[in-house]
Amino acid sequence: MGHDSDCIFCKIIEKTVPAKLVYEDEHAIAFEDINPQAPIHILIVPKKHIRDIHSIKHMDRELIGHLFFVAQTLGEKRGLNNSGYRMVINNGRNAGQTVFHIHLHLLSGRAFSWPPG
Repeated sequence: MGHDSDCIFCKIIEKTVPAKLVYEDEHAIAFEDINPQAPIHILIVPKKHIRDIHSIKHMDRELIGHLFFVAQTLGEKRGLNNSGYRMVINNGRNAGQTVFHIHLHLLSGRAFSWPPG
């Protein structure tokens, strides 16, 4: 899978940078955010380096969909189905993307307001 040697998430995937892993399979990895915005804040990251939404290729459709199945698995495993959780993908600096390796935020453990931001 493609990696970017300067990407912190690629380094976590390669296990050269530590993270508190909560899930891993051949396509994705999930770990606790080091700057949590909720009591539960997990980042779900594809192992293939994809910079942002606009870098997704047609062949990446299943991989991106897989991130949602990982979120579902983690939500069920942590009993979040009844209380609810939010999933967010930030795309671009103005949207709050700080690491340019596409990732899904899974947030829970508190009430969220709408609109966000």
